[in-house]
Amino acid sequence: MQPIATKRYEDCGQTIFHGDALDILAKEISSGSVDLVFIDPPYNIGKQFSNFYDKWESEEEYVKWAYKLLDECLRILKPNGTLYMMTSTQSMPYFDLYLRQKIVILSRIIWHYDSSGVQATKHFGSMYEPILHCVKDKNNYIFNSNDIKIEAKTGAQRKLIDYRKAVPSQYNTEKVPGNAWYFPRVRYRMAEYENHPSQKPESLLERIILASSDRGSLVLDPFAGTFTSAAVAKRLGRSSISIESQEEYLKIGLRRVLGWKEYKGEKLLSPQKNNARKNKHRPEQINFIQESLFDVGSQA
Repeated sequence: MQPIATKRYEDCGQTIFHGDALDILAKEISSGSVDLVFIDPPYNIGKQFSNFYDKWESEEEYVKWAYKLLDECLRILKPNGTLYMMTSTQSMPYFDLYLRQKIVILSRIIWHYDSSGVQATKHFGSMYEPILHCVKDKNNYIFNSNDIKIEAKTGAQRKLIDYRKAVPSQYNTEKVPGNAWYFPRVRYRMAEYENHPSQKPESLLERIILASSDRGSLVLDPFAGTFTSAAVAKRLGRSSISIESQEEYLKIGLRRVLGWKEYKGEKLLSPQKNNARKNKHRPEQINFIQESLFDVGSQA
């Protein structure tokens, strides 16, 4: 693949780079400047991402590339910064063994999700992706536990009493999440859906950003994809740096994060608005589909 000439776009604390992640990290991002890094790199499993094919010549070549990437991300991280690293179940051992020598791994998280209905038939198919939660200094890092509390079913729904206490009282109704997270995957026609083969849900990034950064913090995502990290960071009052190599996905970021309406003469519309435009002259077909779906639901 031909080298990509780096381009930079920014507005109101949100910065987007179009180019190669490793090259941009090394040349454009200052050491010790970023509060939170979220890394969701290519998994080396053979997916097609626009003009990029996610497959290295060998596992050794992939790991060599990945370690260079991790070194750059650690370099740019502040002394009290946090790094989240997610990858495939197959590759995670390489990342875990490498990072534990260089940084403190606080948690090994699994993000598990619903099945699409298409699942492996000759082995137990993957229903989760692993995430490492890492910090440079285990005695000095951001963790806003009160901002990410969830319902504790023992106290909130079952209303059980803890009789071990000196004065028996109901269990807490809220708690900090453990390391097994359930968030549904993003599906076609969902409000946040973008045309990308591995979009991560806003709810997943919201928990990470709320927990491990403050308002005004700088969040970096070197493989922006659908720019969910930057979109959520902006909504939560953080600044962001996003890197994306594919022009097709760059346009998502320009629209979703910087608010661009047009790029090189092309109208930048969300998939939902594109669908609305395509279907506005076919109301009878839409009604037929809706009625059919209702009939199927009634028979279920």
